[in-house]
This record gives sequence, C-alpha cells and structure tokens, in this order.
Amino acid sequence: MFNKKTVKDIDVTNKHVLVRCDFNVPLLDGEITDETRIVGALPTIKYLIENNAKVILCSHMGKPKGEYNKSLSLEPVAKKLTEHLNQEVEFISAAEVINDEVRNFVEKMTSRQIILLENTRFRAEETKNEEIFSKELAALAEVFVNDAFGTAHRAHSSTVGVTEFLETAVSGFLIEKELKFLGETIESPQKPFIAILGGAKVSDKIKVIDNLLGKVDGLIIGGGMAYTFLKAQGYSVGNSLIEEDKVDYAKEMIQKAKDLGVEFLLPIDHRVSKEFKDLPPMITSDANIPDGYMGLDIGDMTIGFYESLLLGAKTVLWNGPMGVFEFENYASGTFEVAKTLANINAVTIIGGGDSAAAVTQLGFSEQMTHISTGGGASLEFLEGKVLPGIEVLNNK
Repeated sequence: MFNKKTVKDIDVTNKHVLVRCDFNVPLLDGEITDETRIVGALPTIKYLIENNAKVILCSHMGKPKGEYNKSLSLEPVAKKLTEHLNQEVEFISAAEVINDEVRNFVEKMTSRQIILLENTRFRAEETKNEEIFSKELAALAEVFVNDAFGTAHRAHSSTVGVTEFLETAVSGFLIEKELKFLGETIESPQKPFIAILGGAKVSDKIKVIDNLLGKVDGLIIGGGMAYTFLKAQGYSVGNSLIEEDKVDYAKEMIQKAKDLGVEFLLPIDHRVSKEFKDLPPMITSDANIPDGYMGLDIGDMTIGFYESLLLGAKTVLWNGPMGVFEFENYASGTFEVAKTLANINAVTIIGGGDSAAAVTQLGFSEQMTHISTGGGASLEFLEGKVLPGIEVLNNK
C-alpha cells in the first residue's frame, strides 16, 4: 500500500500529464480564504513544469451534485495558481468539464503549459465513477498523477476510474508524504509511540483505537469522547456528551490496553460549564463532573499529566482536539498539547481534520513534522483501511 511510484519514477518529458489535485478550498464572495491546499499542490506542479510536461490539472470543489454551479467554479483557483507559479494557468469554464474547446487546447499544448479543468463534480458521473467520464479524462493524457490525498478514500472517476484507461498512474509529492508519515512511520515508529485521540465521539474513532492499540506504547484520550470512557470506569460525568451504547466498548478497550501493557490516559480534571457557551469555566478537583455541568475541556492537572507522558515520546500521532477549542475559555487543553508537541524532540504527525485546523490556527504548524491534508481519508487510513485512490497507483 505504501510502496507506490511517484512522479520522480517516470519520464514526463513532453507528455500530457493529468494531475488530480485537491483544490476544494473555502470561498467567501468568490475570494479564496485559505490557500493551504493550493500551496500544497505546488511542488508537484512545479516539478512537472521543470521536467517539460504538459500539465492538465483537475479537482472538485464543494458538492454541486452533478450540476453546473457558478459559485463553485474553479476559476478563482486558476487565478491564484497563475500568481503562485508566475505563469498563465489556462482555464476554460465548461459545464460539461471537457468540451471541444478544452480538447483543442490540450491537443495544441506545448511542454510547460498548464490548464485547469472545471470542477469535476459538475459531472454527475464523477462521484458514481462512471466509465464515460473516466474515459474522457483519460483521453486527454498519457500519464495520471494523483496528489489529492483528501479524496483518496473515494472511488470517483477522477481518482480511480481514470486509471483503468491510463497505464501509468503514480503519486504526487503530497500523497508520497502522507504515505510516508501516516503509513510507514506509524507501521514502524520510533518508540515510545504515543497516540492522542480527541474529538466529540467514540463512535468516530472506534476503528482507529482498534488499529492503534496494537502499535502504540501509550494512548491519550481527550475531547468529548473521554466522557464515555470515564463513565465506563464509574465516574460521574454530569451532563457531558456521552454515547451510552459505547460504554461497554470503552470498558473493553481499557481492558485491552491493560492486557497489551499500553498506558491508557484519561482526564483527571475538567473545565466545565452549565451551558454549551463560551462562559468562564469551573475547574473540577478530580475526574468527576458534578450534576448539571458538562465537560468542555481538560483541566490543568490533566494537561500536566498528559505532558509528562509526551515528553518522553519519540513518535506522536494526534487526531482530534482536547476540548471545544473554538471557545476561547475551552481552548487551553488543545493549545497546551499543541505547544508540547511543538517543543519535543519527536516525529509529530497531526492526523488531519480539526486537529490540523487547531494546530494551524494556534500558530504551531511550522513546528510539526507532518500535518495531514486529508480529513476523512486520514481517518480511514488510520483505521487501517485500503484507500481506493492509492491502491490503483503503480507499485514501485
């Protein structure tokens, strides 16, 4: 699964190269508010230009449900790419994504030229992975490069279907990096290996916990999911978010960790409130939460407790915030964990989604070894699932 060919393993000179990027960027009034995904795609695009390829970029944006929607056009992305690359990125807006104008342009392309196709999801066939659209995409190129890790868990025309009609299908540098850190590093980490799992629900992370328990030396639990584990241990959790149907599972996991000799850390105090609002917190004196209160973040003793385990780690994987970090009064747990990871001498991997957003928002992104670009894809990868968009790429 991890040993895939990359753009560096093939000859792209004078070849039409179709690159699946993840340009699903946030827009406000037609302006891009976060360029992270565009910047992430640049190394692969630049490499192809430098090696005289004819570059055809494609991506989805949002959920247009198979219909043309001007507000989800990739035109702003083409403009932004033109700025970053200091060269014109051709853009032809077509409701059908590929039309004669696009085909004619592609046919006449010279090496180092770039075109960005319109939003692939304007075509209903895209998400159904239908052959008709896969064939149209493949007909534009001789080589396929997938660099969109965020959609690698989806079997769509532009991620999977296209590879049935193009023999050469390799990864870009973004996917190569994801496979290295979320794949190889987690399969054979430097020890001690500690995983930190947070977020709202145990049910979202069941398969991740199952997959990681056999690999880690320690597991730290925070966020809303911690309260189900605490209830399983007999603590009172007040009005905190819990999943009653997962209490028995939580007991099993605590026992499994014990049997495997894995340190299993749960909060020993909390920041709590009577309402789900950004109000000044009350901090509990132990792991119990009084009636009428809900846990919204870990407390100071817990922060110190977690920090003591993290300071000795050599590899750390973090997926999910420690509390409601969007509320200033309940961001301490997430902030302090991020700060600790920024300062320890370890390989630090942030597994996408909210934790990636939190680390970036709190200003620690530069100090992390790797921040995953995939939300759902990262989670499925950490569950040990095979991602269709990666499975179809050529093996080394």
